[in-house]
Amino acid sequence: MPRVLLSLLPLALVSAAPPAPAPVFTPEAFRAHVAFLADDLLEGRDTGSRGHEIAARYVASQFAGLGLKPGGDGGSWYQQVTFQKTRRGDTPGTLTLSGAKGSQRWTHGQDVIIGINPREAKTDLSAPIVFVGYGLADKSLGIDDYQGLDVRGKIVVALNGFPKGMPSEVGAHLSEDKGNAAVEHGAVGLIGIDTNLTAATRPWAVRQRYSDGSRFNWIGADGQPHEDAPGLRASAGVDDTVAAALFAGAPHTLDQIRAEAERDGGRPKGFPLAGTVRVVAQTASERLTSPNVIGVLPGSDPALAPQVVILSAHLDHIGISKPRPNDPPNKDRINNGALDNASGIATMLEVARAAATAPTRPRRTLVFLASTAEEKGLLGAEYYAHNPTVPLASIVADVDLDMPLLLYPFTDVVAFGADHSTLGKVVADAAKPMNIALSPDPMPAENIFVRSDHYRFVQQGVPAVFLATGYANGGEAAWKAFFDKAYHQPADDMNQAIDWNAAARFAEVNYRITRALADADEAPRWYTGDYFGDLFAPKAPKAPR
Repeated sequence: MPRVLLSLLPLALVSAAPPAPAPVFTPEAFRAHVAFLADDLLEGRDTGSRGHEIAARYVASQFAGLGLKPGGDGGSWYQQVTFQKTRRGDTPGTLTLSGAKGSQRWTHGQDVIIGINPREAKTDLSAPIVFVGYGLADKSLGIDDYQGLDVRGKIVVALNGFPKGMPSEVGAHLSEDKGNAAVEHGAVGLIGIDTNLTAATRPWAVRQRYSDGSRFNWIGADGQPHEDAPGLRASAGVDDTVAAALFAGAPHTLDQIRAEAERDGGRPKGFPLAGTVRVVAQTASERLTSPNVIGVLPGSDPALAPQVVILSAHLDHIGISKPRPNDPPNKDRINNGALDNASGIATMLEVARAAATAPTRPRRTLVFLASTAEEKGLLGAEYYAHNPTVPLASIVADVDLDMPLLLYPFTDVVAFGADHSTLGKVVADAAKPMNIALSPDPMPAENIFVRSDHYRFVQQGVPAVFLATGYANGGEAAWKAFFDKAYHQPADDMNQAIDWNAAARFAEVNYRITRALADADEAPRWYTGDYFGDLFAPKAPKAPR
């Protein structure tokens, strides 16, 4: 436009900038990501597999196309993680109980499931046994199930799960930490037995289905497999037959203990058990590498750009299932992982696209982390949290995207971990304009809080949430059906009735959350007196509730 004409325009027209267009999230773009990642050619994206490598290159190519900066090793897109893959030896492990009435022996995969010790090729451990209730210990909560018990050099027998009435996320953390508690009190082995609740939540037959899988551990700087409780030489889970045998002649029967555990706040007390348990197992191991894929969008505000918000999602899945007896020759055994977690990666990629192409760039730096080996124990995220490619102190928040169930028009989201920091309010405020509510954990018995990658950041003192679609508007039925028929099964593929409009909506709400975190004047803070904030970030500034 000629300058002379421009000067004649009303001042209001030349000084007022048009509002920035809102990012558009389309069902088609979301579907395209999932369709590629869940294709049979990727063979279920198992850690260390060719299919996972292809998926990693796809994500890196998307990051590059958006103009993100590589955030991996040596200026690459990849942070290579070395793992030890440990499998069971040719001879199945055994658990033998010896006492006054003789010996009973059980074989792995039948009535016992023996844990894999990545640091011992041959394990042969015999020790007395002691019941330790739930096997929980935490000084800050005044909990010590080991009080008055001598377990040094012994194998402890602990109830699975945690007491009824305990906050689910605290209970989930303490339950995950039972191995450490056992080692700190001098025990050398741990046997888990069911309560009525844990038996119903995860039936023995389901555990048997996965009992022959290998165990993965990332390799630390010392060249050894990383272990949370390296002093624990043997572990096992047992069914009711074995559990009853362990309590033969005890001052309280297994039924009495379970009845006590059924009460709100029920905390069965520990006592020595009769007899000695011997655990024998053999393993073989190999090493392999698998990458985390990392893209970085530098922040636009010089004062806030050094701070980092991480959006994470796991890229791996569980690969191809082994054939079972009587399977038809053409049976589908590829676990495509369309919702677990191609949908989480698709969400992350769409948020990255919107952030990278927005007229105004986020103030804080965004790191997009597509992690490996989540299905092996949150290992890729754990490795990153221990070996971050940005200073750990610069990471102010993590939002994790894992298995959003996009099979219905969701109207609420669950932010696991939202109650512990100001992140919860950020999520609620960002979702509200879309008429999406923030709901509490609808399935506390599943211990979801410790079962996704965000938990590895929590353990490093970083406020974090794991975002999933909620139970409202048909969500409860959809979740239950998915867990029953598709979770970690070949049915989690593109043949599901995925609601791609809901998928686009999930991407949009996550973009709003990410931008709110990136653009806020203050970084998220743990709440004063919060259990996880006090445990993992005792010196960090806190916010009043």
